[in-house]
Amino acid sequence: MAKNQETHYGGRGDPVRSMALLWRDEQPRTRGPKPGLTVDRIVAAAIELADAEGLAAVSMRRVAERLGVGTMSLYTYVPSKAELVDVMYDTACGEVERAGPAGGWRARLEAIARANWDLYRRHPWMLRVMAMSRPPLGPNSIAGYDHDLRAVDGIGLSELEMDSVVNLVSVFVQGAARTAVEAAASTRDTGMTDEEWWSTYGPLLEKVFDASKYPVAARVGAVAGEVFQSAYDPAHGFQFGLARLLDGIETLIESRRP
Repeated sequence: MAKNQETHYGGRGDPVRSMALLWRDEQPRTRGPKPGLTVDRIVAAAIELADAEGLAAVSMRRVAERLGVGTMSLYTYVPSKAELVDVMYDTACGEVERAGPAGGWRARLEAIARANWDLYRRHPWMLRVMAMSRPPLGPNSIAGYDHDLRAVDGIGLSELEMDSVVNLVSVFVQGAARTAVEAAASTRDTGMTDEEWWSTYGPLLEKVFDASKYPVAARVGAVAGEVFQSAYDPAHGFQFGLARLLDGIETLIESRRP
């Protein structure tokens, strides 16, 4: 696994301390912490570090260095990295603007998808935190879930269908954003853009590729390659996939109407 990559699953830390930190109902113990140090400051510093260097770079020592305090000072507020990452994730979720429902259900779901696409692009490390079966239980995460459900409330779906639709959109956005993040990382790590990669490998492929054996791939690949200047365009994939996903949800909604 690359140095800047790490997967974190909820529940790795002390559940009691994690919930207390998420909901900010635990006061820090007084062991002489630096005045002004708070859970919010610690979390903000950790998010900045994760944004810059990846989740694996986040450690209690590195966060303390960023804040200019001793590592032990952090433990007064946060017991370990496991609980810290839980709070980082929920805090980042709070960045999403959750205005009241506007337009029809399709416009609302599209706005939700685009807002989360932008969120994951700003904080790629979020894609390595949590599993869908173990959602974060913090106030921002739950507020987001409630907001997303409101987008499809009252349009004829059952409660289970509402939950399934919201999760379907969420999983799609996560997958599309992960592809975009990995594409950006490949450019950064190799120092070669997709266009440069194709200009290098394209001529080599032409020497061994027999278009008559793969006529459909040759025809379609030539058009896509000309348009995208790569094998795949993550932004186009997100837009195209989201539209088709919403089309499918519309079919479900129409089937529920008398």
